[in-house]
Amino acid sequence: MFPFKSNITIEKSLKTPIYQQISQQLMVLIREGKLSFGQKLLSSRALSEALGVHRKTITQVYDELITQGWLETKKGNGTFVAQNLPEIIPQFLEENQKNQKSKSAGFVFEKKDFLIREVIKATDKLHLDDGFPDPRLAPLAELARAYRSNLIHGNSYQKLGYSDTKGSLWLRKELAKYLNETRGLNISENNLLIMRGTIMGLYMTSLAFIKTGDKVAIGESSWQSANISFLQAGAELLKVPIDDNGLDVDALEDLCKSNTIRLIYITSHHNYPTTVILKADRRIKLLQLAQKYKFIIFEDDYDYDFHYQSRPLMPLASADNQGMVLYSGSFTKSISPAFRVGYLVATEDVIEHLAHYRRIIDRQGDNMLENVIAQLLHEGIIQKHLRKGLKEYKNRRDFFCEELKRVFQDLVQFQIPEGGMSVWVKFADEIDMPKTAEVALKNGLYISNGVHHNVEGKIKNYTRLGFASSTIEELREAVGVLKRSVQFTSTTLSERYYTQ
Repeated sequence: MFPFKSNITIEKSLKTPIYQQISQQLMVLIREGKLSFGQKLLSSRALSEALGVHRKTITQVYDELITQGWLETKKGNGTFVAQNLPEIIPQFLEENQKNQKSKSAGFVFEKKDFLIREVIKATDKLHLDDGFPDPRLAPLAELARAYRSNLIHGNSYQKLGYSDTKGSLWLRKELAKYLNETRGLNISENNLLIMRGTIMGLYMTSLAFIKTGDKVAIGESSWQSANISFLQAGAELLKVPIDDNGLDVDALEDLCKSNTIRLIYITSHHNYPTTVILKADRRIKLLQLAQKYKFIIFEDDYDYDFHYQSRPLMPLASADNQGMVLYSGSFTKSISPAFRVGYLVATEDVIEHLAHYRRIIDRQGDNMLENVIAQLLHEGIIQKHLRKGLKEYKNRRDFFCEELKRVFQDLVQFQIPEGGMSVWVKFADEIDMPKTAEVALKNGLYISNGVHHNVEGKIKNYTRLGFASSTIEELREAVGVLKRSVQFTSTTLSERYYTQ
């Protein structure tokens, strides 16, 4: 007889019910072959006595494992290990197949260099990142409450089943009201497509509206993820200069005279990566150029909600009455990057068209999360969180800029950003940024080396240093690590700097 008592351990101190503990251990015994296929088990009375538990507990165990297919009963003959188990044990074709696994594909495929981008190195310590929010400030208690409410109440079939490809209707209605109030957009839920984020919107836009050979205008130093989407669609990228007033629309006009531009990608509120704001007169001319030359404007307004000096300029989309602008935003900055909910605003026909592409890429979004965001918008929780976050991020910006200037003095040049979550910093030419970033990481600080922002003859030794995701104490420590990393890698700096 199989020694059940010595092979099954019951821990009454655990929260896991005793019948589940026994069930799980019996499954392991079967899986490991200690209880063989077709083997007869003890009666419920005999096994309960052997394990020192109530007979009803063993009845629960047997019922559960019969339901799952691990056990079977034979009328009048008892309970047996099933002949056909629910977990399939693999049968190898050859004896040595267990140890064989190819490290590369057996078929040919093209590797595209433009798909490769800088990977953010994980560190549990310090980070001056690309400009991310602090998830510690996210309204997590309110999110948890809203999740629970949406799970418990309402129609589960609708909430947990298939939903509209365009996204939760509740969220689209609440978001339309929110965007109309804060961005001056005159839209309804029919003008909105909910997405996982801006990258998804860019990819769908590229699939739907760009074909091989089309020309796409971008800033001379632009967001890599946007560039990748356009290149993947077969576009040719034309670079437009950026100055202190944003995109040079006169240079864009010159490009339009000699090229057929299909689309321009722009971050109008805080240009990526330089953080400058596109001035009002240039916004007007950009809309006029779009109408004249019939190109699409993809407006990525990634951090509109974080403006510290005064009321921000309304987005281009608010003044667009010709249907030329696709306006994109997300909740990755207002809540956290882990909450993948973004949106695209466009004319109704464009939204319907893009929804067809959305369906073949990703049947639908996270309907539960979308309804949770809708509830928090409806209750004003997100709006309250943004007001609170704005005050904290402004304090962090002010401290960080002062600390950078105090520690590095004339070795850095930057403008205090009017909004956003990062500072665009020019380091002195004698500072080796790639080496500095490498040394900093070894000492627990992540910064970008800035290489992918370089523009030959114009932009060199710049990088974005994010301040929002760190507390003031963390920022102070991070600047200290950065200083020591610069000193370690740049031996030609003046003696004055070393003795600070």
